Amino acid sequence: MMVIKYEPLNRRERIMRLFREAIEAENARDLETAKRKLDEIMELAREEEPEFYFEACFRLAEIFLQEDNYRGAVKCALRGIHRAPNEDLYRLGIKRLGDILFIMKGENRLGEISKDMDVTLGLVRNNDELYRFVQTLVRIAGGEKVEERFSLEEFNEIIELLRG
Repeated sequence: MMVIKYEPLNRRERIMRLFREAIEAENARDLETAKRKLDEIMELAREEEPEFYFEACFRLAEIFLQEDNYRGAVKCALRGIHRAPNEDLYRLGIKRLGDILFIMKGENRLGEISKDMDVTLGLVRNNDELYRFVQTLVRIAGGEKVEERFSLEEFNEIIELLRG
């Protein structure tokens, strides 16, 4: 009798398959399945595959937007930015977060991020500027006037858009 030994899919292949399945589910409007697949990707990718983690965070943020869960979208975007593996993705993530915030402003939904952001703040605590930026967002969402400046121009652009 011959024994066939199956190699488990390597992490990258599994992640790619899950992405495909998540996109198919999203296209079929099965958002719960898509979210489950993306969560699984984030779990698998968190340490070893930061680019995939980043992309999964933003795909999940887009699904949350489709569900009108703006706060969930912001939290996912911040997770992706926080773990961005390089400067380019970090800046891209900030731009994508800016798009989400701009949509929220247009829908008069910014106030939704003015409270219950403690867990998210805790997540970004070790990145001083990102932490300060999230604190500033929370204050703006709460109706405060802010004069905060950041070294990263992308942050300043978002703050200007939200103030203006």
